[in-house]
Amino acid sequence: MARSSSTQLLALVIWLHAPLPLPAQGADVEIPGAPSSDETRRELEAVCTALRAGRNSYFGQAEAKELQQRLKSSELPAAEEARARRDLAHALLREGKNEDAVTELSRALQIAAEHLPIEAQLVLLEDLGLANLRLGEAVNCVGHHRPGMCLLPIGEAGRHIDRRGSSQAMRAYLGVLAGIPGNQRAKWLLNIAAMTLGRYPDGVPPEHLVPPEAMRSAHDVGRFADVAHAAGLAIHDTAGGAVMDDFDGDGLYDVITTAVEPCTPMRFFGLTQAGTFENSSAASGLEGQLGGSNLIHADVDNDGDRDLYVIRGGWFGPSGRIRNSLLLNDGTGRFTDVTRLAGLAEPAFPAQSAAFADVDLDGDLDLFVANERFDLEQTIRSQLFLNDGPGEDGLVTFTDVAERAGVLNGRYAKGTSWGDYDNDGDPDLYVSNLGPNRLYRNDGPGTDGKVTFTDVAERAGVTEPAGRSFPTWWFDYDNDGWLDLFVAAYGARTPEIAAHFLDRRPSDEHPRLFRNLGPDSGGEVRFADVSSAVGLTAPSLPMGVNFGDLDNDGWLDFYLGTGIPEYHGLMPNLMYRNDGGRRFQDVTYSGGFGHLQKGHGIAFADLDGDGDQDVFEQMGGVYAGDAFPSALYENPGHGHRWLQLELVGRRSNRDCIGSRITVTVIEDGAVRRIHRQVGTGGSFGGSPLRQEIGLGDAERIAAVEVFWPASGLRQRFEDVTPDRRYRLIEGDDTLKELEVRRLRLGGPSSSASSRNLE
Repeated sequence: MARSSSTQLLALVIWLHAPLPLPAQGADVEIPGAPSSDETRRELEAVCTALRAGRNSYFGQAEAKELQQRLKSSELPAAEEARARRDLAHALLREGKNEDAVTELSRALQIAAEHLPIEAQLVLLEDLGLANLRLGEAVNCVGHHRPGMCLLPIGEAGRHIDRRGSSQAMRAYLGVLAGIPGNQRAKWLLNIAAMTLGRYPDGVPPEHLVPPEAMRSAHDVGRFADVAHAAGLAIHDTAGGAVMDDFDGDGLYDVITTAVEPCTPMRFFGLTQAGTFENSSAASGLEGQLGGSNLIHADVDNDGDRDLYVIRGGWFGPSGRIRNSLLLNDGTGRFTDVTRLAGLAEPAFPAQSAAFADVDLDGDLDLFVANERFDLEQTIRSQLFLNDGPGEDGLVTFTDVAERAGVLNGRYAKGTSWGDYDNDGDPDLYVSNLGPNRLYRNDGPGTDGKVTFTDVAERAGVTEPAGRSFPTWWFDYDNDGWLDLFVAAYGARTPEIAAHFLDRRPSDEHPRLFRNLGPDSGGEVRFADVSSAVGLTAPSLPMGVNFGDLDNDGWLDFYLGTGIPEYHGLMPNLMYRNDGGRRFQDVTYSGGFGHLQKGHGIAFADLDGDGDQDVFEQMGGVYAGDAFPSALYENPGHGHRWLQLELVGRRSNRDCIGSRITVTVIEDGAVRRIHRQVGTGGSFGGSPLRQEIGLGDAERIAAVEVFWPASGLRQRFEDVTPDRRYRLIEGDDTLKELEVRRLRLGGPSSSASSRNLE
């Protein structure tokens, strides 16, 4: 096996003379004082009942009932009746009652035709078009779901069997455009309706046509087939979070999801040797956990298994003060809610984003929760929970130190990510806001031993997009050893998306990619906005995002799960391929990633053990009526080399979140370095903590170097064999090769590529 030649010999000598034992794998024990799954379910069911009974704009059913009663109990003037029926139709659409919504809008339009001006009639006609389009989607894309449905550009595989909805939608949108020829949203949805009927492009008037070339990729990345149904992973839910890792200790990846709909339980799907997923939600103890707009995972208590943190209440306003959940894993994939015992339940704020890091480098993971406003009078504050380690009962507890540490934020936060951007060994924090964003530099412990932060976003040049930002992440896109920053823009709307497809119109509402320039002459790290230079100019509205290496070329690509709550927000999810750190190519359509339904939790992972990364996407919108099956895109393979590393911390946190990896390869006779930071990726989705690294056409791996942040140890392993999986333990001078089990997703298992080493 490869041997270590540490660059910190003294530290290694001290280490080897006094090694810390690895924490024991979690045991199946009950936690005194923790609520049962039934107790948790009753608590969260009360939240669900209140939200459904009220006027919450996403789930509340009171508005529809009040409007129905009003229309039954009194005769209204024509204008008021038309408005009430329109409002009722919108409420019914949110609940998924599409046929009833069509009926109400048809009645409203009849009234408007006799009593209201043409402008009001056109508004109702556009609404009727959308309701019919939704009806067609529900009957076909959901009721008769198969791969190819709602995948842009919609071809023969995605055509509707029941054509009534889209036919009526086309008729309505043509009527709207006859009255308002410049209505970009109507043009866009007209083209989508035509595709579902097989009438695109010839059946769309030329003046309204989205040109076919607008849906062609700049590079052919190979077709990634959606195998979710065959693999048993077509989870039908609303928007939420998704994480992928080995939670039950069987050596295969599992998928766990949440849904923002407050009455929907969490789901646990375990991958089997047969290449299919088995629903183990009941056995996992997660069915009592209802709702959750996001989900993150990490080994919080350093016991060797991955725990979960569920985030709730984001965008719910006054009704969003719902507690989050910390769920400890017993090592077999069974979880216990310890939120209150750990000190994380109160106070509860609406949130959609949180992230783990070892802020103070004491070897355990701390937690930042990016909070939102819950009423106009509230002073917004985020939370930074330091991990106090296990108490006398063995349970970890947390203390909120956000104010003392200087990271209250005070702005409406939508995304957050940790990364050591200045290469000083400790994690720094980026917070994406509705408003200027923040970059909190970790200043380390002061004279009192307590860690503090300084907001350097403005002088570092990373406050943009200052209007509406959303998901964000750190990654080294150009492999220069300095972490770069991606920040998504969320200010565009459907007309801008449509305009981009219709005439490639540029938009200010594009994502920002900030290239890390390293320190200037004064030692301050600066960033340059290279978005336009690398080809990231298209408007998009991403919530779920993540990154990985689609073609194993060693350059990190990324996927944007796009969407807005409104039903007219039909826009493709977008996949970008990193072309050697020089630019990003839109490979959405060549790869088959252009799903029109809303995309949320995303994870990149080698599910089938063939060395390349597949992509899971949890789908669905925020309204109860906007649920959709998830997608699982199987990688067709690209013939490149690869390396997979499982890092195990001793002094550093067990998951090694924040550790840095450099792989030096010889490719075409030249030296090339590939850099990674250990973590789970982007937002609304978590990839496995095992690092899956593409090596391109490497002839050999000259060295693998690891920096362990808590110990400050640097280890180097030379002449490592590629196309293998290894475990690296902090301070251990050997690499341990692990078994790679080859599976056929959705089909029988195959052991042809299996390496039986343990």
